[in-house]
Amino acid sequence: MLTKISKNQKRGHIHQRIRKKLRGTAERPRLNIYRSLNHIYVQVIDDLHGVTLVSASTVEGKKAGAGQPTGGNVAAAKSVGKTIAQRAREKGVKKVVFDRGGYIYHGRVKALADAAREAGLEF
Repeated sequence: MLTKISKNQKRGHIHQRIRKKLRGTAERPRLNIYRSLNHIYVQVIDDLHGVTLVSASTVEGKKAGAGQPTGGNVAAAKSVGKTIAQRAREKGVKKVVFDRGGYIYHGRVKALADAAREAGLEF
């Protein structure tokens, strides 16, 4: 009997394949994206030391009461991209390696990446 592999399992396999090739260093950390149905999360990670340097998500704006009612849209992804770029620049990070997390480069992922580039990150 054949079993159906879920989309999330396929994405996990793709992410593992991508992670074999990507490695974040102190000079050029990894910009990692996780996208759920209602939110989007971003981290800048130094893989050599196993440290998350900065992070941002749509959940933060919801806690503060400002921002989008949901994080599951392109506008929220753009605001998170600008936020992560500003926080990374404050920590002295200018160049990153982009890890799309197994998601296709389209929609919210692309909007976040473009906003981070416009705000000053290089990848």
